[in-house]
Amino acid sequence: MTIQQVLLLLLLWMWLQHPCHTEMLFRRTPDLRPKSFGGRMSGNDGKAIHRQKRGWMWNQFFLLEEYTGSDYQYVGKLHSDQDKGDGSLKYILSGDGAGTLFIIDEKTGDIHATRRIDREEKAFYTLRAQAINRRTLRPVEPESEFVIKIHDINDNEPTFPEEIYTASVPEMSVVGTSVVQVTATDADDPSYGNSARVIYSILQGQPYFSVEPETGIIRTALPNMNRENREQYQVVIQAKDMGGQMGGLSGTTTVNITLTDVNDNPPRFPQSTIHLRIPESSPVGTAIGSVKATDADTGKNAEVEYRIIDGDGTDMFDIVTQKDTQEGIITVRKPLDYETRRLYTLKVEAENTHVDPRFYYLGPFKDTTIVKISVEDVDEPPIFSRSSYLFEVHEDIELGTIIGTVMARDPDSASSPIRFSLDRHTDLDRIFNIHSGNGSIYTSKPLDREISQWHNLSVIAAEISNPKDTARVPVYVRILDVNDNAPQFAVFYDTFVCENARAGQV
Repeated sequence: MTIQQVLLLLLLWMWLQHPCHTEMLFRRTPDLRPKSFGGRMSGNDGKAIHRQKRGWMWNQFFLLEEYTGSDYQYVGKLHSDQDKGDGSLKYILSGDGAGTLFIIDEKTGDIHATRRIDREEKAFYTLRAQAINRRTLRPVEPESEFVIKIHDINDNEPTFPEEIYTASVPEMSVVGTSVVQVTATDADDPSYGNSARVIYSILQGQPYFSVEPETGIIRTALPNMNRENREQYQVVIQAKDMGGQMGGLSGTTTVNITLTDVNDNPPRFPQSTIHLRIPESSPVGTAIGSVKATDADTGKNAEVEYRIIDGDGTDMFDIVTQKDTQEGIITVRKPLDYETRRLYTLKVEAENTHVDPRFYYLGPFKDTTIVKISVEDVDEPPIFSRSSYLFEVHEDIELGTIIGTVMARDPDSASSPIRFSLDRHTDLDRIFNIHSGNGSIYTSKPLDREISQWHNLSVIAAEISNPKDTARVPVYVRILDVNDNAPQFAVFYDTFVCENARAGQV
């Protein structure tokens, strides 16, 4: 048996042992008829003054809720001073619960409750009482109204509207920052005793959070709570009535608190030096590789902007920030040449785009790394000394005469020998030929300017070690005229002359 139950039984025992404590108190009101009262008083005129006797006016009755006794619970007693105790009066009860919940002994006026009453269902009952003459059934007192008020006992524990609450608070908040307020309600009577006076305490969640006893406001209790160390907390709050005293009833609720992110972490490159490789043949715009600075924050607090701030390759490379991956993509800005330069060094910076001024004291929200880019050699095709060649030659040269020479070299460091050839699709009549070793072009058939004044050739250069790697150059041959043709009449002339023509006649 709990202390509360013992106290309740003791209170009921005292109540039943002293019913006078529940007797109705009343003061008198005018009776139905004038009656003599006590003695007489004389006025100035010497005549006797008769006072009217006053009847009843009921006060409130008080009844303790949740009575657990086996007998009917005694409420109180109705009594009229017209009652001589001879049984001539009859007491009648009407109103809320009369005859069912509340019954009255019509002879004595004793009122009893027939069952246990819950104040939280109904806090008071309004009834009417009347005393009548049993023989004539005429009232001897005016009908009076009275109230039976149910005294509260602490039989309801505080309850929270939600079993689980969800709340959040920014990380690194100062001590005392408000997180959320939880409120419990108690169905007991707030105007009577401390049954409904709720005090809040924290059962789980210390030392990180605290709760205000009177308001239920949960606040941070530790400084510098870091989301990156711990993000989720579960706090259990107890609401206890009776002002938190021993014996009070209690209820609990759980509050799941999440620390939201603030930008309190700068970006950091995992390596001080990063090595990348790129073939020299990569066209402009080719992505070489990526760099990424890690940031322990999330969302916009982790957004980073990359830039090249120094190095000997600032004009050769670009860097672009990839928003979805938060990487810096390094791309080729100008053509590369292994034979010209084989290594470039860049200094790359990563900086937060959204900086919180509250955390400037933590240092600059940026970091740098060195990126070394190695240019790899590629077996490049031969390169001609010119983009095109023009040779002029007279049409009467002898067969086998060299008309010109093309030159090509292997740009690679290995400098492989070059083999030259003519694209026969550009010399179907095989008028020209080329020396495969030195690129000298010579005639293999007679030239005739009158037949063809220009010849457009295509010379192919290929590495001997890698014949598939070739280059082409156009060669334009202009045939120059020589005086190798006698004049010819355009038509055959047939004429006649008279025999007697004069001298000089056309």
